[in-house]
Amino acid sequence: MKLILGSASPRRRELLDQLGLVPDAVRAPDIDETPTKDERPRDYVARMAREKAAAVPCSAGEAILCADTTVTCGRRILGKPETAAQAAEFLWLLSGRRHHVLTAVAVRTEDRLMERLVDTIVKFRPLSNEDVNGYLASGEWQGKAGGYAIQGRGGAFVPWIQGSYSAVVGLPLSETATLLQAVGIRAEITP
Repeated sequence: MKLILGSASPRRRELLDQLGLVPDAVRAPDIDETPTKDERPRDYVARMAREKAAAVPCSAGEAILCADTTVTCGRRILGKPETAAQAAEFLWLLSGRRHHVLTAVAVRTEDRLMERLVDTIVKFRPLSNEDVNGYLASGEWQGKAGGYAIQGRGGAFVPWIQGSYSAVVGLPLSETATLLQAVGIRAEITP
């Protein structure tokens, strides 16, 4: 079975590498990622993973791996900020609060679709003007759900998490390994 990564994310490729897996190909889907009116965050992120998997061509002997990560604060979906002002709004909203990071994974073969959703609780410490302005100046917020990267400088804002660190980065390793094993792709986690 060939592994096709349905994502252009370098973070997802790095996470797959932790499982000892190198995709046979990368085919990034091009879909509309706009939430529907009144769509709940869990429904949204699961739909995105499914739609990404459906949008990637799949031949016999291939397994398509797609994922989607979103940050939620209450029922509000905090996607990838479009501007520094929107990133600042997200950071101030998360400051001193707990929020959820939802990552949905979908694995599709020619005749099957399997999915998992991982919910991780992340706590931000209270942020200062210096924290927010310095982070915005770093540019790290760009292309990141919720406007921060826990694996980068944004990790300094997080005193604790409850759940999967790798899911917050973009791909829950345990759940992904289980889904891939079900289609005949084994993680190479031993030397």
